[in-house]
Parts: sequence; structure tokens; C-alpha cells
Amino acid sequence: MSFILLTGFGAVAAWALVARRFERTGIAGPAALAAVGALVACADVSAFREAAGSEAAERCVELVLAVLLFIDASEVRGGVFGGEGRTVGRLVHIALPLSLVLVVATGWFLLPQVDAFALLAIACVVMPTDFATAAALLRSDRIPARMRRILNVESGYNDGLVSPVFSMAIALSLVAQALDTAGGEAAEVSQQSARLIEQHLEEFGEALIGALPATLLALAVGVSLGAAFGWLARLAHSRGWADASGIRFVALLVPLLAFGIALLPVLESNGFIAAFVAGIAFRLTRSGSAGDAVPPPAELLLVDEVGTLAANFVWFALGAMIPIVVADGFDWPIVLIAVLALTVFRMLPVYVSLLRSDIARWDRALLGAVGPRGAATIVFGLLAYTKLPGQLSRDALTAMVFTVVGSMVLHGMLAPVLLRRWRAPGTAATGASADREARPENERRLGGERRAAGEGGAGGAASTGGKASAEGEVRAGGGARARGSRSGGPQAVPRAGGSARPAEPID
Repeated sequence: MSFILLTGFGAVAAWALVARRFERTGIAGPAALAAVGALVACADVSAFREAAGSEAAERCVELVLAVLLFIDASEVRGGVFGGEGRTVGRLVHIALPLSLVLVVATGWFLLPQVDAFALLAIACVVMPTDFATAAALLRSDRIPARMRRILNVESGYNDGLVSPVFSMAIALSLVAQALDTAGGEAAEVSQQSARLIEQHLEEFGEALIGALPATLLALAVGVSLGAAFGWLARLAHSRGWADASGIRFVALLVPLLAFGIALLPVLESNGFIAAFVAGIAFRLTRSGSAGDAVPPPAELLLVDEVGTLAANFVWFALGAMIPIVVADGFDWPIVLIAVLALTVFRMLPVYVSLLRSDIARWDRALLGAVGPRGAATIVFGLLAYTKLPGQLSRDALTAMVFTVVGSMVLHGMLAPVLLRRWRAPGTAATGASADREARPENERRLGGERRAAGEGGAGGAASTGGKASAEGEVRAGGGARARGSRSGGPQAVPRAGGSARPAEPID
């Protein structure tokens, strides 16, 4: 077993033993594991560079993303869009595409040597939100309950929607690079180059034309597997054939099955779409007719814990990439794109997408400003690093590192301080009022979930598996959990369900 893998195991195990103690002092899991990864990688940068670009690393990262996508999709409460269909729909169908376009357009101007498809892949790396680096924001009473719920649902869906775009962009960028290479050789070997160009043009056409069928096949695989196993789990539980401990294995294996089947040679579809859609279908069929329900927390315990463990290795890998970026050097335009992605390219599209909605002006600005990056960005960045050639892979890695580290500083450190010191007149009061109104209902739900899951005890620490949520569930052990803060340690988050704050005047 390699030294790199052993150090990763050791770092994650050591952090698990001290996570609770350190997080009381404000040291979060992502920052700690990234710091350890950076220190370890400094010992042998070239070995870590080789390991990060290997096929084995690519396969591991793909499986991690499949599991995390399933977790995100399976834990959204309140129908498909968490009871905020119009608002979340605007964010993921208008704001997110606008953000991607802004990144590509800016990259086209700053990096003319980079093809548009590679820029689109980089945009998919830097734009998906994830609250692992800023779980405290979703516990802040300065953010109204409804806004926390919207942010949570959006973060659960945007990486799932970005994944097919990312896969397509990577494929087309590789074709474009091959065409450029063949064209550059045309003067020397014109006949051979002509055959290469013809071959790659055919590949380009097949990739473009085959995108829709591949997506439809992935949707079919995800829906059929997720719905079938969700229905079977509900049937088996209702008839006493299986308990939560058995269904836990089902919840873990469904995303792996969906991902693997979608990638079979006979289908050759998108495994990420299949895993994400399987999570939605599993949640809806396992929960039955209750549109706002999610599978019992005890049944998702194993997949959440595996997701947490995998995410911890992802944060360790982020730290290991920092010395690689520094050693290889980087272009400042990429750093500028990362900074803009965290600020203007998030805030402006969100504000524009919510015009003429029931979201007040201050809350539009708030939703745009609160957009941290986390495990999804790291995973997409590592995939881009393993798949793209030469300088393009280094550009993608640089964008990933600066985006996530910048988010740690901006959203994990500065934003909570600014929220405590500054707020719009009347906003915090209404948000706090909504939280107070929601608290009795939340307590009833939490109590019911503890009883239903066979939990309730005093000593359990909250675990974190997917994206940090204001809609905390209860795990075995008895604490409210953040829906996937992916932060490497326990962080209890109060539920933000219940009534939203009173309507405010809109434009």
C-alpha cells in the first residue's frame, strides 16, 4: 500500500479522534484536513502529483461524487424542490447557467489560448455551492429560516445539474485538443492528419448527437433503480422483512449500482446523472405519499457516514494539491476567475434570476452573497485534473484550489463575523421571529424522528455526510445533524422547517 494512501488514512483517523475538541475552538474539519494534506504533500510533491493524475485516483473520485450526489438528492425535504420550487428553479435554471456563461466569457477574454469547452469545464468546477466550509452560516439567526432552506435545497441540486455539463465539456475539450494537434501536424503528414481530423470530427459529432440519448438512458437507469429499491425498502419494512440496519446497505449500494450500470459499455451514459436521479427516486418512493418526508434517518446513516469519510479524504486531497499548484506555478487570470466566481459571478446572476419574485431585495443580495464552495468543487477539479491534458489540467487544478481556499476565508471566516456585526434593518428580526415560530414544530418533528429511528439518547454526536443544512435530521446517537456539512466532524444544526418569515415588500 502506498505511502500517500497510508498518510491519508492516518490523517483522517487522527482527525476523527480530536474533531469534537478542535471544533469547539472554531477549527473546522475541512481546514484542518486540508492543512494536514498540504504538510504531508510537501514531503514529496512529485509523488502526490503522479498519484493525483492516476487512473485509480480518477475512479475513486468518480465513486465519491456518485455517493455524494445520491446523498444530496435523497435528503431534500418537501417534494422535489423542498417546497421552494419557483425560487430554487430560478436559481438552478437561470442563475447557475448565467454564472457558467460569465466564467466562460471572462476566461475567453483573459485566457484566449484556452478553448471554450475547457473554460466551461472550469466553470463547472468553480460554481457549485457546498456549505462544508461555512456550516455556521446555516446556523446563524441573522439569515432568515426561509433563506437557509432555499440555500440548502439549491446546494443539494446544483452539483447534480452541473455534472452532465461538466462531462460533456470535458469530452468536447479533449476532441478540440486532438483536432488542434492534428491540424498542427498537417504540414508534415498531410494525409495522416486529414484522417485524424476526420476521425475526431466524427467523435465530436457522436459526442454532440449522443448527449441526449446518453442523458435519457442515465435518467432511466436512475429512476428505475432508485424507485424500485425505494419501493422494495418500504414494502420490506412495512411487512417486517427488513429493519433499518438492513436498508442502510441498500441506501449505500443504490448509488454505486446506478453509477456502474449507467457506465456499462452497452449503455455508455452518464453515471453521475444516474446516481443523482436515483437519490431523488429513492427518497420519493421510500417516503411514500408524504411529499415533505425523507427516508428515516437511521436508514441513511451508513451512506451518510461513508459520504463523510469519503469527503474527509477529499479535503485531505485538497490540501495535498496546494503544494502542487505552488510548485508548478499558476496564471494570475485563473486566480482572478476564482475570485470573481466567489463574488460577482455568483451574486449578479442570483439577483437577476430573482427579479419579480417574492424574494425581497435584501434577501436576493443575501442569497447571492452566501455561496460557499466545498467538496463538489474539489471533486470536479480533481476529475478535470485527471482528464484534461497538459496546461489545461493545471489551470483546472489552480481554479479549484483558489476557489475552495478562498471560500474558506470568505464564507467560513469573514461572513459569520460580518453577519454578526451588520444586518439590514428589520431583516434579522423577521428571520429570528420565523425561527421562533418554527421551533415548537421543529421540536415535535425532532422528537418524532428520534422515536421513529430508535434514537434519542444523550450522548450522540451529530454526524455530517452531505451539504450543511438548516433542515437537521436525527442520527443514531441522538443529535440533530447538518444535512451533509461534509466538514469532517460533528456540527449540530437546528431544523429550519416550519413557517417562513412574513412576506416583505418586493420590487
